Amino acid sequence: MSRIIHDNSMSVETALLHAGYRHDPTTKAVAVPIYQTTAYELDGDLARIADIYNVKSDGFTYTRIINPTTRILEQRYAVVDGAVDALAVASGQAATFLALVNLCSGRPGDNIVVSKYLYGNSWNLLFNTFKRLGIEARSADPREPSSFEQQADNRTIAFFGEIFSNPCLVPLPLRKLSDIGKRLGIPIVVDNTTTPLVCRPAKLGAAITTYSATKYICGHGTTLGGLVTDNGTFDFDDSDRFPLFNGPDEAHGGILWREAVKQLDDLSGSPCLLKARMTWLRDTGAAISPLSSFQLIQGLETLHLRMQRHCENATIVADFLQRHPKVRSVSYPGLFTGQDREMTDELVDVHVGYGAMIMFELDSEAAGRTFIQNIKLMYHVSNVGDARTLVTHPVSTTHTTVPKTQREAAGIFDGSIRLCIGIENVNDVIEDIKRGLDAV
Repeated sequence: MSRIIHDNSMSVETALLHAGYRHDPTTKAVAVPIYQTTAYELDGDLARIADIYNVKSDGFTYTRIINPTTRILEQRYAVVDGAVDALAVASGQAATFLALVNLCSGRPGDNIVVSKYLYGNSWNLLFNTFKRLGIEARSADPREPSSFEQQADNRTIAFFGEIFSNPCLVPLPLRKLSDIGKRLGIPIVVDNTTTPLVCRPAKLGAAITTYSATKYICGHGTTLGGLVTDNGTFDFDDSDRFPLFNGPDEAHGGILWREAVKQLDDLSGSPCLLKARMTWLRDTGAAISPLSSFQLIQGLETLHLRMQRHCENATIVADFLQRHPKVRSVSYPGLFTGQDREMTDELVDVHVGYGAMIMFELDSEAAGRTFIQNIKLMYHVSNVGDARTLVTHPVSTTHTTVPKTQREAAGIFDGSIRLCIGIENVNDVIEDIKRGLDAV
């Protein structure tokens, strides 16, 4: 295919439409083709084909590992995010899993220091599933960056947190964590699902960024997908902490990943993501379908327009909620003061906005449920990032499996309501919120 891959002179708005692909060389089709295939004919010289399987040459072998449509999505988003490469997977949860498990040493005793403010399923992944795999999660407070250092040791493989935690919106002190991580030799992995374009983690020192592309990148609630980007800011050259990056990896025939990328063209940008693709993605089967990749590419084309509208509407709604007598408190990055405001100002591009997620508190669990049961326009779903305005009562949905003590320590109380503001006329959204509050 005729491709523009890493043209750093492009603005983000242009890269969303043009990076990674110009036209199909055979048909001259401008739209990205959907290569809805599982396999690719292995014609020609068998020695060359063996080189592809041995990661000595670029090529397509099986869609569980690599696909032409998906590869365009990966290349495009790498340019948009200022990364050296990207890996697309089946969901945001798969992205978080693969990004972190790819760093493990293969020996018992690895640990990850994580923000105590986490999305419920991320909490379960880290504190339950990873525990069963021999990887310990240790909780730290992003409002006290030194707590991450206090929890770390020579077996810590990553610091992990959400740029703004879902749902209570505690900001992550990314620059400070990056400085601590560089001093200790620990990479920072961040989940930027709720703030694409709003925050640019690569510029702030994050080593790896994960996304649930299901959310704002898709934008319409139709398609599951995840993305992992390698920002090229961390070398993974500590052979004690990251032995599988620096020695033979028996998961792929004793390959040396740092040497393997030197023999490639298309996949040469990231030893980290090459390893993830050829081992963890291959073995877990968490592959995204080509059709889903195509739909996410379409979502990218309007991402900058949608994010600005989401943010504009959310600012108006947050101001309304802050002034309503039945609302105990409102959490929205655009309203933060003090230390949280300082961290937010480091994280966001104010020309885009402060994100679309709002958390507000009502008096009780019963009040939260009454509010939900009396809305008519907004959708009560556990998803975020739709063009429509979405609402959820976390205690009844996303955080039902999180113990109450941990849930409340993370700022999620019985009367908490999460809003993800859409791109409708904001006055209609406010009228629906009024309807729910009037019933409380």
